Amino acid sequence: MERWTPKSLQALRAYSFDLFRHDLLAGITVGLVALPLAMAFAISSGVSPQAGIYCAIVTGFLISALGGSSFQIGGPTGAFVVVVSAIIAKYGIDGLFMATMMAGVILIVLGATGLGSTVKFIPQPVVVGFTNGIAVVIASTQLRDLFGLRMESVPSDFIPKMQALIGAASTWSPLATLLGLGSLGFLVLWRRLGSRVPGYILVLVATTALSAVAALPIETIGSRFGGIAGTLPSIVFPKFRADLVLTLLSPALTIAMLGAVESLMSAVVADRLGGDRHNPNVELIAQGVANIASPLVGGLPATGALARTATNIRSGARTPVSGMIHAVTLLAVLLVAAPLARYVPLAALSGILLMVAWQMGEWSEIPHLLKLPKADIAVWLVTFTLTVVADLTVAVETGMILAMLMFIRKVSRTTSVSATADDDREEARLHVLHDKQVPEYATVYRVYGPLLFGTTEALRRVTDHVHALPPIVILKLRHVTAMDATGLRALEELADRLRRSGRELIVCGAQPQPAALMASADFHQHVGGENVCANTAVALARAAALNASRQTAA
Repeated sequence: MERWTPKSLQALRAYSFDLFRHDLLAGITVGLVALPLAMAFAISSGVSPQAGIYCAIVTGFLISALGGSSFQIGGPTGAFVVVVSAIIAKYGIDGLFMATMMAGVILIVLGATGLGSTVKFIPQPVVVGFTNGIAVVIASTQLRDLFGLRMESVPSDFIPKMQALIGAASTWSPLATLLGLGSLGFLVLWRRLGSRVPGYILVLVATTALSAVAALPIETIGSRFGGIAGTLPSIVFPKFRADLVLTLLSPALTIAMLGAVESLMSAVVADRLGGDRHNPNVELIAQGVANIASPLVGGLPATGALARTATNIRSGARTPVSGMIHAVTLLAVLLVAAPLARYVPLAALSGILLMVAWQMGEWSEIPHLLKLPKADIAVWLVTFTLTVVADLTVAVETGMILAMLMFIRKVSRTTSVSATADDDREEARLHVLHDKQVPEYATVYRVYGPLLFGTTEALRRVTDHVHALPPIVILKLRHVTAMDATGLRALEELADRLRRSGRELIVCGAQPQPAALMASADFHQHVGGENVCANTAVALARAAALNASRQTAA
């Protein structure tokens, strides 16, 4: 049963006051950071800010208490804004609650059946495409409040939304624009300064105080929503409509898969930052339970939040207790400071969300993608375009179909039949190991089969015990018949991880298709040009030269 035990229970077995001291500080910090984000995501989704806070409290506590990550912080995220607003527009708030609970059941099934790792089958161009698209859509939802436009409602579809915003341009408020852009500019500057104090907290406190003291003529949470009730959430079972079950299955699957991808990606980053290893199946079960519970308090769908998780780790978190303290902090702020929330300017929240959209957009991935083959670029571009102008569900489905067709095409092109000549046998001797001596300062790993999306998990075995590895790792790619963007990214992450640990990676023997992809994407920047070798013999010679230079430096 150990592999199904939540990380919180594992941590409590050897818990101490010193651990609690670190968790307490981190939990309070990330709780304060989560407050403006929870309200902003809720408003952007088309519901009251209170729904976002209730979601952050309930799901944040459950995901930390039941999850498989030591540092994961759960709650509403920007990734769901597009899906939630579309579901509410078509099926109402009861439809959203039904879809969220259905998604929770799907996540529990994925985790309980051991399918938590299936999200790795979503290729890199699709993930980047819908992440870029979601960021653009989130930014578009903030233009109304950023410029203080007077509009009764805003269309949910991107093109009609842009047309409506342009039509209302004459109603813009210079004061709201100044406050929104000022908040955004401060966050950008504060981030560059690298301060440990989260900028979101400073923006929320400063703009709220300014709005309350100066009585600024701009729209606030109070003017639009009537404020926030400082009471505990009451449990209410959502209205169940049997006629919508099949109709909502597709949105529920979108929520489930998006939540799974976001949470496990966040958990992987948390592992890297915090030196831990998460349990994906336990994490998905916790995500499922949280999404079943959230609608009971009128909350939104939830998943792992990367920015808050990173803040949690940087603030000194040691165990999942920090995540539970973050939820308690949110609850305390709600009960004590709820009357002040009515003064929060919506323009300031729009500035915060624009910063979130920029940070989550993964824009740095685009130059890397543009170096890949045209087919990978096409998958990214189609997914991005459909996410913005159509629907996230359609975008991911189309991107996956295109990726699968590419998969079949790449694998089929690696199959060949040819006669063996004397030159082939002579070349093969340069690649084999049985007649060569592997020195103690090096180790050799071999990869067999295509290195495509869905198969890259095997590369992580190299770094499972990275500190036990010798200074030089040689990776033979002789039997890798095909590689795609996801496989290349896994190889780059392996090289970067080894380099951060003070080790060198040498790759050798790449076949024509993987070699061409690595060359076009500038893979040599991750290992060094001399560490990309033609065969095993050259790789061993390179390892000897590296070891000699290490000894000379020592």
